[in-house]
Amino acid sequence: MDTGQKYDVVIVGGGAAGLSAALVLTRSRRTVAVVRGGEPRNAPAEHMHGFLSRDGMPPGELLVTGAAEVAGYGGELIDDVVTIVEKSDDHGVFTVTLAGGRVLTAHRVVIATGLRDELPDLPGVRERWGAEVLHCPYCHGYEVRDQPLGLLGGADPRVMHLAVLLPQWSDDVILFQHTMTLSDTDRAQLTARGVRVVEGEVARLVVDGTLRGVELTDGRAVPRSAVFVAPTFLPNADLLHALGCDFDEKGWVVADPTGRTSVPGVWVAGNVSNPAAQVINAASAGYSAAVAINSDLALAAANAVPVG
Repeated sequence: MDTGQKYDVVIVGGGAAGLSAALVLTRSRRTVAVVRGGEPRNAPAEHMHGFLSRDGMPPGELLVTGAAEVAGYGGELIDDVVTIVEKSDDHGVFTVTLAGGRVLTAHRVVIATGLRDELPDLPGVRERWGAEVLHCPYCHGYEVRDQPLGLLGGADPRVMHLAVLLPQWSDDVILFQHTMTLSDTDRAQLTARGVRVVEGEVARLVVDGTLRGVELTDGRAVPRSAVFVAPTFLPNADLLHALGCDFDEKGWVVADPTGRTSVPGVWVAGNVSNPAAQVINAASAGYSAAVAINSDLALAAANAVPVG
């Protein structure tokens, strides 16, 4: 077993949240390791949008740039997967075990492992996810503006929220009712926004190199250039469960505005705790967590010094 040095902070996750936290902490002269195993959630997307000064940048390029900045201030970047995080004693020391066998120790831990999107189980959805199959109009709506858009119906209330929003980008929006039950209020809102409804269950998305349309089980095919869906968001929270962190009734970790969890010394940042966070929000959350952690460590050091 390879036991590395003790760090002030170990960050699990090398996305925007984790790297942002690492940047602030390394600039605060803390010893930091970032374990960045796993593929980022937005890896299928060619570009990210809405990030001031980085609009249109490929997501991978942001991470490469951020990692270089963290390394420039002395942060260690480790390409491995964390298998378990444990609190090893009563003095706030954590052990972080990696799949490769290395064990890190730290006074504080940030879990920034993101979430995974559970997509509708229809042919073509996963294949074109992040290209013409989308979930966030603020991220990708402008790129499909004025095109014929589809919206896949479902039980999630976000479907109606998307239905109300999408006409902002196109006046040709169809809601494919699929398995969705529409109330009179829903239908009135759709009419008011100019959204057409196609009844019938969807069989598949028609893909021929790119998305061509939506095919229903009765054989009808409706041409569309892009289709929006409302995936189920599932946090990558196994490490937080193992640590004994509190979770709410919807299955999301409980944390204060800085990301501090119910377990002393453990913070969260990004999509693992906030499914609505875009890249810029995740980076901000990492910054907030880092400031809180640095203050927490400083206060712990101050309280450890005898007075008198």
